[in-house]
Amino acid sequence: MDDLAAAVPTASPATVATDGLLAELRAGLPAEALITDPDITASYAHDMASFCEAGSPAVVVLPRTVEQVQHVMRTATALRVPVVPQGARTGLSGAANASDGCIVLSLVKMDRILEISPVDRIAVVEPGVVNAVLSRAVGEYGLYYPPDPSSWETCTIGGNIGTASGGLCCVKYGVTAEYVLGLDVVLADGRLLTTGRRTAKGVAGYDLTRLFVGSEGSLGIVVKAVLALKPAPPQQLVLAAEFASASAACDAICRIMERGHTPSLLELMDRTTVRAVNSLANMGLPETTEALLLCAFDTADPAADLAAVGELCAAAGATEVVPADDAAESELLLQARRLALVALEAVKGTTMIDDVCVPRSRLAEVLEGIDRIAVKYGLTIGVCAHAGDGNTHPTVCFDASDPDESRRARESFDEIMALGLELGGTITGEHGVGVLKKEWLSRELGPVGMELQRGIKKTFDPLDLLNPGKLY
Repeated sequence: MDDLAAAVPTASPATVATDGLLAELRAGLPAEALITDPDITASYAHDMASFCEAGSPAVVVLPRTVEQVQHVMRTATALRVPVVPQGARTGLSGAANASDGCIVLSLVKMDRILEISPVDRIAVVEPGVVNAVLSRAVGEYGLYYPPDPSSWETCTIGGNIGTASGGLCCVKYGVTAEYVLGLDVVLADGRLLTTGRRTAKGVAGYDLTRLFVGSEGSLGIVVKAVLALKPAPPQQLVLAAEFASASAACDAICRIMERGHTPSLLELMDRTTVRAVNSLANMGLPETTEALLLCAFDTADPAADLAAVGELCAAAGATEVVPADDAAESELLLQARRLALVALEAVKGTTMIDDVCVPRSRLAEVLEGIDRIAVKYGLTIGVCAHAGDGNTHPTVCFDASDPDESRRARESFDEIMALGLELGGTITGEHGVGVLKKEWLSRELGPVGMELQRGIKKTFDPLDLLNPGKLY
């Protein structure tokens, strides 16, 4: 009997726990909402960030209703299982990375646009709605949803809310946080919280809506959002200005903002980025330039505005100023900018994309500092920037198969963040903290700020089940 008993395999505690979790989840979810095949769940383990640890989820859940999300959170609380919410996983900070044994809660199937109101100028959407899909839908009503991250064709509104995404048009229209009026949020224990409003104004109580925007899924699961819309602007026109130095381009940016211009877009690409885009897509951008500035206006008379900005660029030392003749030429220039990160990744195969934001007046200093860091570490670091916001994306190109180059990439990345803080900036303008930058958060916020932030987290998530290991 002893020999027979020894021959019978026994399930490990981990297997028993997983079986119990799956049984509880199945009690309130349709079979198609659960993915347990490890080959498939592995594909949900991480977002697009480099150097970020990711675990193996026990299960991936794809709910379609609020009630299903509530069931997942009640189950997770009862069994003390961590939950990692996800959108399209286009993030660049590891905020959507799985932890071992967690429930990955992918919200991409909750993708309905519930309402578009031209009178109230709002859209009500589920979190899985893709940014570009919403933009096109509201455009049919003559309306405009401005936040437009570079990944707008694939990223979801829920992910945009979680990381407080920005985009190319932020210099005029602002970031995601300025367009989220209200939210429905499933809390860690499964309760449903409604925050904010549908009205143009409202100041009742603490602004819990803003608290959830940028919280990276650490306080609750967004299941519905009320978003502000604007009237669709006229078609924008774009100007391209070449400069012999990054400092001259930054001088032009300061002149443009100082004179009170409000461009719909003000972007910068350094020489490394320009050459990478040309190499990838044969765009024909001027490779002799040290910095290429793109400026756009969507005003009633964009040509006049571009002419005024062109004069400012020339006064700052632009070697050539070329305004686009029409919308098609403008879109071609914008496509070059949107290809920047993909093109830089092709340089060495892997990138670390920083997200340092500094005051506009310090933009030249951060670019010069990044050049010094690139030389110090012997690396290719390209910079594209939402220059009108002072939001730079230094992109470290490296060979991930080379341990020494990978080490230098990480050290250079950290040095760029330190530079940003020294210049009065922030470690992240729009990508979030996630795993990648959590060691730097305390340096920016300080001990008092960190104590209060942790206190807020404990109020909403006392068991630390929501996206653990992120932010802090």
